[in-house]
Amino acid sequence: MKRFILAPDSFKGTMSAGEICTIMAAAIRKYLPSAHITSVPLADGGEGMVEALVTISGGDYAQADVSGPYGELLTATYALLPDQTAVVELASCCGLPLVGENKNPALTSTVGLGELILAAARRGAKKIIVGLGGSASNDCGLGLATAFGYRFLDKNGNEIEPIGQNMAAVEKIMPPAALPDLDIIAACDVDNPLFGPRGAAYTFAPQKGADPALVEFLDFGLEHMARIIKQDLGRDVAALPGAGAAGGLGAAVVAFLGGAIRSGIDLVLDAANFDQLLVDADLVFTGEGRLDWQSIYGKVPIGVATRAKAKGVPVIALCGSLGPGAEAVYKHGITAVFSAIRTVTDFATLQQTCREDLRLLTEAVVRMIKAGCC
Repeated sequence: MKRFILAPDSFKGTMSAGEICTIMAAAIRKYLPSAHITSVPLADGGEGMVEALVTISGGDYAQADVSGPYGELLTATYALLPDQTAVVELASCCGLPLVGENKNPALTSTVGLGELILAAARRGAKKIIVGLGGSASNDCGLGLATAFGYRFLDKNGNEIEPIGQNMAAVEKIMPPAALPDLDIIAACDVDNPLFGPRGAAYTFAPQKGADPALVEFLDFGLEHMARIIKQDLGRDVAALPGAGAAGGLGAAVVAFLGGAIRSGIDLVLDAANFDQLLVDADLVFTGEGRLDWQSIYGKVPIGVATRAKAKGVPVIALCGSLGPGAEAVYKHGITAVFSAIRTVTDFATLQQTCREDLRLLTEAVVRMIKAGCC
């Protein structure tokens, strides 16, 4: 009897990780009805973090009215786990899908994330896991910190609006009298520093709507913020791995809230006791919406494959699509990769066909397994 572990990320904009597990499991049982299947829907710090940890640990969903990317009121969902841990996602209050075509990391803010964390604290949470993926912002956490009572002053002593374009204007940070007693973990899928060629602006701001001139200006603002943070708060976040996550929110969690940065996929895999699940496994199916060269930097398939490789368990990645450099994942424990897309199409059509595409792909791979090809 074959023993499978299904451990995918969500396919962003199309299917949740839980839904992907259901499709894969049905395809496996069609051809290997006696197979033992363990489903572990995963996330690496972005979209799906809340769902993944509730699925693994139990708990309840909750909602709070918070500020959106441009200050609009919206309702964000978070989770309260049984051990008084809350799980919140930046994407729920400042995610790229929330701004649609109105992308501008100079004007978006992370105030809503701070409000969401505080809402969870009011519900009794003592530990907060913050998923940082999918942001529309690049404000180095000015908004987040403002929600906690920080004030940011310009050279004339005037308080500034906590948005990305104002980072360079900050000359003084005024901390609040006290901060809530919270253990805060920033879960992210990147190790980028705060500024520079691999920093938040140059790496991520273009996909948030920044042109080259704005990228350069935001990078200058991030470097400036690192100096002011060190000057006024005594924390050096300039070269901290992961500081550049979510437009500098990795640095913000450490600098303003005394939190820590951790690999999102490792956090979720530990919660799922994944290493123990691998002991009796024959094969792991993982995947993400697009697998490419960036996947080796903290994404779900590599986190899964690294642990499976240590246990001698082969890993097959079933993905939405494959991009440049996808072959790099073979060095990290993935045995084979496959793309579910069957024809060139637009994203709107893909949203309609993705489930059938994944079903057919999984069935094809399972037929190979049944025939003894792998």
